[in-house]
Amino acid sequence: MSQFSDYLNYLSLEKKCSPHTVLAYTKDLESFAAFCSNEFDSEEIKDCVYPQIRNWIVELLEEKVSNRTVNRKIASLKSYYKFLLKVELIKVSPLVKHKALKVSKKIQIPFSVNEMEKVLEDVWFEDSYEGERDKFMIELFYATGIRKAELIGLTLKDVDLAVKTIKVLGKRNKERIIPLTTVLIDSLKRYLKVREGLLVEIEIDSLFLTKKGAKIYDSLVYRVINLYFSRASSKVKKSPHVLRHTFATHLLNEGADLNAVKELLGHTSLAATQIYVHSSMAKLKEVYRKSHPRNVKT
Repeated sequence: MSQFSDYLNYLSLEKKCSPHTVLAYTKDLESFAAFCSNEFDSEEIKDCVYPQIRNWIVELLEEKVSNRTVNRKIASLKSYYKFLLKVELIKVSPLVKHKALKVSKKIQIPFSVNEMEKVLEDVWFEDSYEGERDKFMIELFYATGIRKAELIGLTLKDVDLAVKTIKVLGKRNKERIIPLTTVLIDSLKRYLKVREGLLVEIEIDSLFLTKKGAKIYDSLVYRVINLYFSRASSKVKKSPHVLRHTFATHLLNEGADLNAVKELLGHTSLAATQIYVHSSMAKLKEVYRKSHPRNVKT
């Protein structure tokens, strides 16, 4: 819609939001505009007042939309009104006093060390390009904690074997450098060797390719993670994000500094990283029990 074009350009060009994020914001705004058109005979939402937005929230809840999803939609609206304030098209946001709906916290259950070892040591990978690629993909997720989109976007030039690092382009085009372990470098070299042996013409420098030489894509990555972890874990949730969660949890369990984990994950604040701390609480309690002077028997 034309009323959102400047805002969407702002998200893409200035805020450096991903196409996926821009699309999500677009759908939320268009959904509210459609509601306004049906209820108030106008798709223009710039001049909406809070009671109109509240009516939309009520309708969404009556349609059994979850509180979490409603909050996301309102966050899209809030961001749009913040932009309108910035460009001085409105003087006050109608959402200035809005309070988010209460939601139950989702607890992500990471894979255990045993499950990770089972996948990487016991699960059979085909002796083929795809088998080598899939194993290295899982190893890279677990060793670096990178996001799915970050892995898909990796190129050959992002890897620096001389200094044993990999450059990752994160959210809003923010770059970070992640160190590579010796084990991971060995796996990388094996993968690159079979990659070079692909009997197809490769015209792109993406690190991960399909067997036809094209760039990998979202559903392929999900399929790989589900396939191999289904053979080693009974957990319902098996995804690249669970591997990211596993990376952070295992580091914290072994005493890694929270700030260091924050930098490795590419978070902008500690608050985003602290969601992983709960998974490490059992380990922390054990350390406390064994180490605190009032608990240690002499």
